[in-house]
Amino acid sequence: MIRCLAVDDEPLALELLEDNISKVPFLHLVSACDSVMDAMKVMQNESIDLIFLDIQMPGLTGLQFIESMTEKPIIILITAYKQYALESYNLDVTDYLVKPVSLDRFIKACNKANQLFELKSNKKNGKIPASAPDYFFVNADYSMVKINFADIIYIEGLKDYLKIHLKSAPHPLVTRMPMKTIEEELPPSKFIRIHKSYIVSVSFITAIRKSSVFVDSLELPLGDTYREAVSAITGKL
Repeated sequence: MIRCLAVDDEPLALELLEDNISKVPFLHLVSACDSVMDAMKVMQNESIDLIFLDIQMPGLTGLQFIESMTEKPIIILITAYKQYALESYNLDVTDYLVKPVSLDRFIKACNKANQLFELKSNKKNGKIPASAPDYFFVNADYSMVKINFADIIYIEGLKDYLKIHLKSAPHPLVTRMPMKTIEEELPPSKFIRIHKSYIVSVSFITAIRKSSVFVDSLELPLGDTYREAVSAITGKL
């Protein structure tokens, strides 16, 4: 479990942040603070792996707080202001979220933090770095659902929603998420975008034609924009 701290001086924003954290299975919220000074007090007595941090706060700002640290935990900034992005990355933050933050974007940031946490843990324990996770989480049916990459047959985009067709389930999993967001979560060596509305697992492709990709007897459209990418994998077009 990743022990985390939420810091925001806006009560509603802090409440929403606590709620989002509660939906992520690998996060444990140690404390929610409405100021940097309160956060510093918590960190004197508790081990913190990850901080969700606002920037503009009374007293010390979030950026000043980061600069004051001698040993930095993983940091994800959540702010209403875009203009601090460059400065924040110079401080080695893991992600920069601009309010209002959608749940799928929040989850993506948490997945990045989880990967970094595992790398740091392995390095600290003298272990060989672990390979990249073979799964990710999506928000569906009011839950955070774990999906193994190997279980995905193909993904279908429907406006603001995605239908994730799984080998292990008779019906697709439906989640509200942009196609681009889930595409960034998938390993490019295992998945290929074949159309603006379709991503397919390479291992489940059974045949390819000029304008079609087949998954067993199912025929999916192959868009002109993506034909070159298919060609790079198959060498057949």
